Order: sequence, then structure tokens, then C-alpha cells
Amino acid sequence: MKFVATIVVGILLVVAVAALPSAPQQVPSPKDVVAPTTYVSLEPVGRGGQFQIAVVLKIRPGFHINAREKSADYLIATDLRADAPAGFQLGEVSYPKGALHTFAFSKTPLNVYEGTITLRLPATALANAPLGPQHIPLKLRYQACSTEICLPPVTLALDAALTVGSSAAAAKPSHPEIFGSK
Repeated sequence: MKFVATIVVGILLVVAVAALPSAPQQVPSPKDVVAPTTYVSLEPVGRGGQFQIAVVLKIRPGFHINAREKSADYLIATDLRADAPAGFQLGEVSYPKGALHTFAFSKTPLNVYEGTITLRLPATALANAPLGPQHIPLKLRYQACSTEICLPPVTLALDAALTVGSSAAAAKPSHPEIFGSK
């Protein structure tokens, strides 16, 4: 009888330990949830030529960020801003369409980005663009959330590095996996 009681107590102990909440998971830094990479469609970019800047965002599995077209006023939309240096003209950022997902913390579906997305910015190197290596500073703002928590909003400083050549005729397509072949 003592043997059976010991086995029953042992089984109950194993079940009790298994039922305990697991160790709390480490909450990642908001900067570690999205990995942005910048690309330029031409190398070099020729004076007087048009090109595109792409910012590819790889969002950590289990997390999402709000789409540009946010579902509610209180949400923080994904936002990419650029400062045009002398010799460059920048267009409007093109954002992909988000996907509606339902989460336990919201009664209505939210428009979010998950996985990998690409933001695109049309640009022109003006006739007076400085020759040689150039940089177009970018700022990416987003708020990352999981199904359980939302991390604080973050703004990351990014850089679109490019080389300006003397003519658009010298420009060659770059990164066809992002921009397609021309």
C-alpha cells in the first residue's frame, strides 16, 4: 500500500510541476523585433536619373507591426521618412497593404504587417547631384506587438547608401530580387 501511495504522490508531483507556469520569456527590445535593410535600385545612380529606395523589413516570428493604414486612431502606424540631401528629390513612400488579424486584446481585427514587407521610395538624382558616394538618411517608426504584449514604439535611423555617376546612361540595375529586372 505504501508503494502505491508513493507512486500516486510522485505522479501528482510531476503533474503539479508540469502545471506551473513556465519561466517568464525574455521580452525583446523593440529594436530587435524588426530587421530593416535598405537597397537602391541602380548602381551607380546617374545624374538626372530616377531610382528607387527599398526598405525591407523582416519582422520576428510571433510579432506584428501596425500597417500604414491603421485600424484605430490610438494605434501607431508604420512610418518611413526621408530627408532629401542637396541634389536629390524624393517622392511619396509606397506602403504595402496590411492584413486583417484578430487578437485576444482587440474586439475588432487589426490591420498589421507580419513576416517580410517592403517599403518603396521613388527618388531622382538631380542634374546638380554631387558625384561619388552619397547617403540619404531615413527614419523608420513602428510599434511591435505579439499576441500578448505591445512593446514601446521605436524610431530607427537608417541610411540609403548610393553612388552618383555623371550620367543616367551609366546606371545599371541592382538588386533584381527586390526591384525586378529592367
